[in-house]
Amino acid sequence: MIRHALVLLTFCATLMGCAAAPAQERRPIAWDGLGQNPNRAHVTKRRTANPTPVKDNPNQERERVLATLRPYSEAWWAVHDEIEAENDRKLGTKLVICPRCVGSPPPGDEVTGSIR
Repeated sequence: MIRHALVLLTFCATLMGCAAAPAQERRPIAWDGLGQNPNRAHVTKRRTANPTPVKDNPNQERERVLATLRPYSEAWWAVHDEIEAENDRKLGTKLVICPRCVGSPPPGDEVTGSIR
């Protein structure tokens, strides 16, 4: 039993030596999004004399109107739907889907989906 453990320990130590990267080689580290990005050098913010104007948010005025309306009334829903439509439009401009990923499913009897 001890002999098997010694062989296993030797094998693991050998693998650890192969997995270690040389010290001079610089590769990006996998980053999970929490905390600071280890792949990016610390960047200090510069203060500018004239800050750039913030983009005008088309939903800003709608949100003000929405706050004045009675919740869940017909007018409230109309403004709410306009806000959601604008948010969907913005998302649609940013969202990119690979054409190969969205391909049509192969025809067959075993395909599930809507029955339109």
